[in-house]
Amino acid sequence: MNIVELAEHIAGQHGMDKKQAKTVVEAVFAAVVETAVKGEEVSLPGFGKFKVASRDARQGRNPATGAAIQIAASKKLAFTPAKQVKDALNVVKKAPEPAAKAAPKARAKKTG
Repeated sequence: MNIVELAEHIAGQHGMDKKQAKTVVEAVFAAVVETAVKGEEVSLPGFGKFKVASRDARQGRNPATGAAIQIAASKKLAFTPAKQVKDALNVVKKAPEPAAKAAPKARAKKTG
């Protein structure tokens, strides 16, 4: 799903026109980025948290040549889903219970 598809979905669910819905979606994402740039966490109960994670500078290798290179420190926006989202993604379908085994039929003894 992309922004246009998300906006269409929201427009359909809430009786908005697609242009208005797209503006709202873009505003939400802009607010998340703006807050992250400040170094603050964005917590959306029932959905998850966006927070800035720092990565230290480190040594790496150029995959083409194998030469050692220095990778600069950087920041990334990390997302941690809420429990409800994790549960929705990991629905465990209960396996059907095995049918009860029928009791073995008693064999009639032959007399004779």
